[in-house]
Amino acid sequence: MNHSIPHSRTGWQSFLALILIAGLGFLSSCNSKPDEINSLQQQVWKSPGDTKAYMMLGNAYAQSQRYNEASQAFKSALAINPELDDARHALGAVAFRQKKYTEALPFFQQNLERSPKDSLRLYDLGNVYMQLKQFDKAAKLYNEAIDNSESFIEAHYNLAVCYSHTGRKTEAEAIYKWLLDKNNYLAVSLQKHINNEAR
Repeated sequence: MNHSIPHSRTGWQSFLALILIAGLGFLSSCNSKPDEINSLQQQVWKSPGDTKAYMMLGNAYAQSQRYNEASQAFKSALAINPELDDARHALGAVAFRQKKYTEALPFFQQNLERSPKDSLRLYDLGNVYMQLKQFDKAAKLYNEAIDNSESFIEAHYNLAVCYSHTGRKTEAEAIYKWLLDKNNYLAVSLQKHINNEAR
């Protein structure tokens, strides 16, 4: 199995983006077909109080990278049911995908407030802070995610990236050594990141 990391800067950034959005899984790489979106729009028109229909429509829009329409559908679902965590998470994920990190922040903060020990919610909020280059805040959230789910490999990886950005190279390298047994591909990627930060 080839564990090499893409050498171009663009490839590296794309790989890191995949790690950062691991918790944002509702957005798939395949696009929704126009017929599917039309069908889902029909469902929403027929049942305007159906949050599930709005969520499905929002997901289809997001998969087609029609983010403004996706946000509108998720907001509609949340307006119908303000307790709908999936809609709040989806709004944060759509903003994150568009690199609107300050816009994503309150959605992920609210989502975490509703379940403060949830590892994925901690991880998602950590990812936003990481993108905002608030590495200490991100590291705290990743540590909490790991406390609640020790085997959360992506959280370990992102924690090490935060450590490398804040001069905590020894701690970043300790995570690298731990990753060698867990996921060699991530370990090699992390080593490259640590080495780049050291330059």
